[in-house]
Amino acid sequence: QVQLVESGGGLVQVGESLGLSCAASGSIFSIGAMGWYRQAPGNQRELVATMTSDGSRNYADSVKGRFTISRDNAKNTVYLQMNSLSPEDTAVYYCNAIVRARWTRPPDTYWGQGTQVTVSS
Repeated sequence: QVQLVESGGGLVQVGESLGLSCAASGSIFSIGAMGWYRQAPGNQRELVATMTSDGSRNYADSVKGRFTISRDNAKNTVYLQMNSLSPEDTAVYYCNAIVRARWTRPPDTYWGQGTQVTVSS
């Protein structure tokens, strides 16, 4: 089994920064893309940023220039640095990873439990 454990959420003021991290553990043969999604109350879960194992990044238009995704493949960890936060960034942030648990198995998608980010004006 694979677990994704997030950390770093919290309450910040408008314009401040916050960093999130997500570590994958358990039965892991390889990890493909890792990323972050978010869900605000009443909204669908939406992509924030993803990063492949070879370093390609993809961002939602709403966070380009403000958020930076990075990962440490040796630690099976993905990070999200969020700058210039606004109330519109308030949501539960979920970590996502495409993990192959064994070389004989196809990859599966895993999710973290979510961490709350609240931006107060």
